[in-house]
Amino acid sequence: MNTYKAFSLNNFRKIPQLEQLTQEQLFDIEVVGRVLPFKTNNYVVDELINWDTWQNDPMFILTFPQKDMLIPEHYTLVAEALKQNAAKEELNSIVYNIRKQLNPHPAGQMEHNVPEWEGVKLTGIQHKYRETVLFFPSSGQTCHAYCTFCFRWPQFVGMDEWKFAMKETELLVEYLKGHTEVTDVLFTGGDPLIMKSEKLAAHLLLLIDSDIENLQTIRLGTKALGYWPYKFLDNNEGDILLRAFEKVIEKGINLTIMAHFNHPVELSTPAVQEAIRRVRATGAQIRTQSPILRHINDDADVWAEMWRAQVNHNCIPYYMFMPRDTGAQHYFAVPLVEAWQIFRGAYQQVSGVCRTVRGPSMSCEPGKVQILGTPMIPGMDGDERVIALRFLQGRNPDWIARPFFAKYDEEALWMDELEPAFGAEKFFFESELELVLS
Repeated sequence: MNTYKAFSLNNFRKIPQLEQLTQEQLFDIEVVGRVLPFKTNNYVVDELINWDTWQNDPMFILTFPQKDMLIPEHYTLVAEALKQNAAKEELNSIVYNIRKQLNPHPAGQMEHNVPEWEGVKLTGIQHKYRETVLFFPSSGQTCHAYCTFCFRWPQFVGMDEWKFAMKETELLVEYLKGHTEVTDVLFTGGDPLIMKSEKLAAHLLLLIDSDIENLQTIRLGTKALGYWPYKFLDNNEGDILLRAFEKVIEKGINLTIMAHFNHPVELSTPAVQEAIRRVRATGAQIRTQSPILRHINDDADVWAEMWRAQVNHNCIPYYMFMPRDTGAQHYFAVPLVEAWQIFRGAYQQVSGVCRTVRGPSMSCEPGKVQILGTPMIPGMDGDERVIALRFLQGRNPDWIARPFFAKYDEEALWMDELEPAFGAEKFFFESELELVLS
């Protein structure tokens, strides 16, 4: 099994298990896959998807495009173009115009998060929060398989103007030395663990050997444990990677694997369990995170099972996110109030060692905003139900941990759909945010 085989739009019809799908269902995959990137692999297909119940199987939906991931108008435009054998240029134009409408870079990533250093725009770096810099190594801007909900889908559609990437680790080092407030570097993408282990090791070793006094933590954001655990088990690739992890630890720098697990089945195979064991043996931490997703994990029992499994394998539950307002959000999104109810229902089922998890959290333009609940607040004109919120991270660190309140709204999916409670015209941070972003 540790021979990797990828499947994309070019060869997905060769997957044996897809023989049970109708031609119409296969066509749906092709239509949606023209707009939203599609890629899976033999591990996901053979070990994670339950093909006896594939139509409702969470791992199938997580990796194979579904018709309703496009709104009907967009689906029809692409489908008709394919049926009429439209010229490549015409089809590309249709797809490009649809993608532009899907909010390809939410939360001001392109406009407000990309820094400059000595007159050079660092297109492979984001610096939104004071202590943390995100680094997008150019050879790590794809994945072992694509999640259909992915908010970074523009990285994978071949449009360079929408892509974050940078080759020069040396520029990252200079930037870190010039910004002593930064303590954490997060390698992200794509997936940095798609890189050859020697290349990723070179990035890591350059960082730790550069005497960056303010650097305390290196994080690797990855889905490799869930989608290709053999990365850590291969006698060559795995050993090189894990030795690099050990060198980071030996240098006195914390190394944290930010592992994406969206469903308990991803933690169920012998391969992932052995991969986790090997990573932990290096001294690295593993913290886990996932968005809450309709059709995948919008169930308190599923989250409780997943958190318990993670802790049982010495991983630290870290975040439950809300699906960002991009791509197929309309298909996956759970209203904020419902998400909090699911979070609370799962939280109540687990012991304190699982309650390191924070959420539900929106990574929106001002920062990471957590939904705390829906309390009833007494007032002069009677009781008023509100949504209680707080910042877990903010463009201004002074906003962090300050509770604030929005009008109760059972339909709201995202921060920009909420209104301040108690007759206020703005949330407390909005005037300052306008100045920060201007």
